[in-house]
Amino acid sequence: MIDKKREIALKVLYEIEKTKAYSNIALDKALKQARKERQQEKIDKRDAGFISEIVYGTISWKLTIDEIIKKYSHIKWNKISPWILNILRMSIYQILFLDKVPKSAAVNEGVQLAKRYGHKASGNFVNAILRNVEKKDYEAFFQIENKVEKIAKTNSMPIWLVEELLKQNTQKQVEEICKASNVKPKLFIRINHLKSDKKTLIQNLEKEGIIIKEQKGNSDFLIIQGAKNLENIKAYQEGKFSIQDEAAGLIPKILNPKPNEKVLDACSSPGGKTAYMAERMNNQGEIQAWDLHEHRVKLVENATKRLGITIVETKVKDATLYEEKYFEYFDKILLDVPCLGIGVLKRKPDIKWKRQKQDIFQIAKTQEKILNNCCNYLKKGGQLVYATCSILKEENEERIEQFLKTHENFKIEKINLTQEEKAIFSQDILKKEGFLKIFQNEITDGFFICKMKKQ
Repeated sequence: MIDKKREIALKVLYEIEKTKAYSNIALDKALKQARKERQQEKIDKRDAGFISEIVYGTISWKLTIDEIIKKYSHIKWNKISPWILNILRMSIYQILFLDKVPKSAAVNEGVQLAKRYGHKASGNFVNAILRNVEKKDYEAFFQIENKVEKIAKTNSMPIWLVEELLKQNTQKQVEEICKASNVKPKLFIRINHLKSDKKTLIQNLEKEGIIIKEQKGNSDFLIIQGAKNLENIKAYQEGKFSIQDEAAGLIPKILNPKPNEKVLDACSSPGGKTAYMAERMNNQGEIQAWDLHEHRVKLVENATKRLGITIVETKVKDATLYEEKYFEYFDKILLDVPCLGIGVLKRKPDIKWKRQKQDIFQIAKTQEKILNNCCNYLKKGGQLVYATCSILKEENEERIEQFLKTHENFKIEKINLTQEEKAIFSQDILKKEGFLKIFQNEITDGFFICKMKKQ
């Protein structure tokens, strides 16, 4: 009998590979379909957690796992069926990285899936490979002498990305960044103080059986443990909190918009930072929230509506194209520009395999256009925050340095962190130039933030 949890995970992995779907979207779709097939019966939290673990873990460790498959397979790579390849990947992930799953279970379930999704010989092929795989196959990668290859294979990172990171950071830093990119991300929520307070929200969530861990010195964020499908609980639907990483929340905090100010969020989707700014403004003033695509603007509209925010005006708009009516209109501007997303790999592991080295130049040009255009919309004396969820200099420091060469009326402002924030974002990241670069670690995602003032 086929294990349904593993079968769902396999179908998600196959869809991601076949259609280039994003893992979170494909996984959510599969879980909803599974609930529908069970007549709306809720999938057990542990089942959903196990499916998610297999999907995200397999994608994260794909390069490393593929090297092990190549070691044991007698069939050429391009001759292996996508179904069988993904069965091998998810089974090897369980053998190598899930200590609570017995190897015998991973092997047997993999063989059963191979028999259903392959032909008669597929089960024997999968069985032969999986029975040979041991943890020592992974441990052997740590003996590789070439540092680029070693980091890539021990952390399942593309060679080109390891090379780029090593150009800009020490080997130790790169190893820590790559290691942190594979850890299971912590789940943060941000309290909506327009509708609730910390004490009341904690009580509401604990009644739902959700375990809460408070962040020291931070009144806006909580860490959630052991919870799935937060979107389905009453407090979320009532708009009492949002799901947002604390590093992402630091960006609106640094811009620090005040009530009754005019604010632009030029790349606003999905709306988390837009909403946090509105909440900090006590829902007083004006926020223009733009995005290039209508379906992404809809995400911002849905988020602000759920949270009870009324000061946000959304527009489908290209932030690279100048519009005269906004000249020196805004008090503050947030440019959370499109980027490669290297700082959020643990949440979006697909990025590792979708991006290529040549993408750096193209994305940097887009960032440059947005910054050069939107700076015209800022009032004299106003403040602009440029941010990415990436950690490559071409997207960050170099963009700011180039901008300042041609815009002498802009000056970098020092970013002041509280003692608690310095403890949370504990790397050596606050540079004398005023840039704030947060490398991903076991707690937070990676981000770059720069605050500037128009003279």
